[in-house]
Amino acid sequence: GRLPFLPGVVGLVCGRDSAAERDVLENARRRWPAVRFEVREVAVQGDRAVGEVLAALEELDARAEIDVIIVARGGGSLEDLLPFSDEALVRAVAATRTPVVSAIGHEQDTPLLDYVADLRASTPTDAAKKVVPDVGEQLQLVHQLRDRARRVLRGGIAREEAWLAGVRSRPVLASPVRELDRQVEQVLGLRDRGRRALTAALDRAGDGLAHTRARLHALSPATTLARGYAIVRRADGTVVRSAADVAPGEELRLRFAEDGLTAIAKDRSDDEGE
Repeated sequence: GRLPFLPGVVGLVCGRDSAAERDVLENARRRWPAVRFEVREVAVQGDRAVGEVLAALEELDARAEIDVIIVARGGGSLEDLLPFSDEALVRAVAATRTPVVSAIGHEQDTPLLDYVADLRASTPTDAAKKVVPDVGEQLQLVHQLRDRARRVLRGGIAREEAWLAGVRSRPVLASPVRELDRQVEQVLGLRDRGRRALTAALDRAGDGLAHTRARLHALSPATTLARGYAIVRRADGTVVRSAADVAPGEELRLRFAEDGLTAIAKDRSDDEGE
């Protein structure tokens, strides 16, 4: 499984009074002093090694508070490291519920335990560094993230303040009454413009009407009659346009400007008007 970021309790399977045990404990506590260990010292070579490592591994895996188990041993000959390639031990490590870190020998040593462990460390010291985070580095990271969050927050607030100041400086908010006065002036100007336009249109329409009336008056038959002319019509109302169209004795009706009369036609004369 995946190793926890900060293990509460670390199980350590190592040799008795071994340098591997000191390397793991000292380096881990130097990185995070509060880390706790459950150490199981066992034989790490010889005939008893496999059995004791298996027993310690089974015991630590059964404890729920153990977050990770380190199996550590210092360097040695190929024969000394053979217990960590044992099939029973390899199968047991593969079946554990708790994540297992293999820290056997040196960088060049590769027992089979390395291939089934959840994490391989090149040395016991490397195992301590990989299992336990460095408190100084984590505090520095926390400070960096906190400073970054502050910068982001301050930048956001500064942008919002600038936006608010820009909005407040707009004329519509800086002086709302002035904007209302401007709108009132615009409405009054449009009203006066409309009145002038309507008055001009009415004047033009009045002039046109007067001209039309004058033309109608000039073309009206009544105007012609007022100058001394008359309209001659027959009894059926048709207008007489020539004396040749009237028979002697035919009754005619004369229409003047103010009144009319009835006349009887006599002989036609050929007199021409002046």
